[in-house]
Amino acid sequence: MKAAVTAVILAIAVMVNPAPAQAASLTMLGADLSTLQRTQDLGGKYYNASGAEANPYDILKSAGVNYARLRVWNNPASGYNNKAKVLQQAAAIKAKGLKLMVDFHYSDTWADPGKQYPPAAWASYSLSQLQTAVYNYTYDVCTSLKSAGLTPDSVQIGNEINVGMLWPRGQVVNSDFAPLAALLKQGYNATKACNSGTQVIVHTANSDSMTNARWFYDGIKAAGVTWDATALSYYCMWHGTLANLYNVIVDMRTRYGKPVIVVETAYQFTSADADSEKNSIPGTVLCDNIPATWAGQAQQFTWVQNTARNAGAVGVFYWEPTWYAIKGNGWAPENINGTGNGWDNMAVFDWGGKVNPYIKWTA
Repeated sequence: MKAAVTAVILAIAVMVNPAPAQAASLTMLGADLSTLQRTQDLGGKYYNASGAEANPYDILKSAGVNYARLRVWNNPASGYNNKAKVLQQAAAIKAKGLKLMVDFHYSDTWADPGKQYPPAAWASYSLSQLQTAVYNYTYDVCTSLKSAGLTPDSVQIGNEINVGMLWPRGQVVNSDFAPLAALLKQGYNATKACNSGTQVIVHTANSDSMTNARWFYDGIKAAGVTWDATALSYYCMWHGTLANLYNVIVDMRTRYGKPVIVVETAYQFTSADADSEKNSIPGTVLCDNIPATWAGQAQQFTWVQNTARNAGAVGVFYWEPTWYAIKGNGWAPENINGTGNGWDNMAVFDWGGKVNPYIKWTA
């Protein structure tokens, strides 16, 4: 039944947009592990499918992961996800033979479609000053990693920048992409000055709308922005059907001639809540009638991977699979000990740290 439903979904997608796929496999099998270090520092343990304690990187590698993603915040109040912590965690990642993606938020806290706050130190900067700051900061983080033998394999210039970054200076207003383009160019140039082989990614959460995705990427292209790969977030409860995801990926790939990566996706394994922090995505918000269970989580992730692969994408990343419920590992950097984890039902490890035995990353 599962295979039949998947086939129907993909058949519908092909009928909507019959452009042929270009990639035979997914080469970037990723996981955003940005909270893993703090979980471990707080004493969090991880257990494999057999229930034996194991290194979380080894558990994920055994499930197929070959790429890790880390966000970097400029000066977060918590002290986590700053440059020093990224260097520390990157060393653990590279030691396990995993590739590294660095996700620049250009903020002291979360940056996403609804908020793109500049770092406090940059708050009064003009656009010209922000251009210099973006270049210098990007170059500094990249070269610090490179000097430590941890050169990033890919870099995101901004996180989910649907309508720009570093608001208000870099916000896209009235379809004027020039300010944002000026900032993206500096991030690209800094990364290439650090290491010409590092892939530069521009990331939006526009997988829900081909119209919005074209508006954005057409806009930066017309403004002279160069980038190496197009990245999308896809959460089925927010971004629509797999058929729509397929069509957007195919369009992005063929329209711009660049690889496409789904750099964020996830699905819930339970409808319950492990702590006092309300779940970001309730377990009752289901997609394709897939239940909020271990098997359901794995099924939905497999379907996303299958859709991305068939559409010609080169990678899929699960967002924060290791962020399980542990006291003190809250979501707000300014109050990390006093806030809870809204992702505890979305991780691929349960509330005791045991991995979902069904979850697989597949090429």
